[in-house]
Amino acid sequence: MTAKNKKRKDPKVGTGKKPKGSDRRLYTDENPKDTVSIKFATPSDARATVAKVKKLNKPYARKIQILTVAEQRAKVMGKTEVAAIFKRAKESLKKAHDSKSKKDNKKSS
Repeated sequence: MTAKNKKRKDPKVGTGKKPKGSDRRLYTDENPKDTVSIKFATPSDARATVAKVKKLNKPYARKIQILTVAEQRAKVMGKTEVAAIFKRAKESLKKAHDSKSKKDNKKSS
């Protein structure tokens, strides 16, 4: 068997890499259980989404990523009030994260 005929194995799921001719498609959600739905039609939807994201048991970076996506989409749609809600939420998350990490640094010192 030559190297050209040898079929390569698909890369690990979730790496973002996909070989030519792979059955995996670019825009499919490889882990739909991990998907977080966001609503930003109205300011009350945005506040509900922010509350949901803050309660999520996900890493800080993932929460920021979700809020950034919502903020950018709202901004593109011209919903400045909704975008501002997401921006404030990101800032409060960042503030809480920074104070928590500073507290952890003091404990280890």
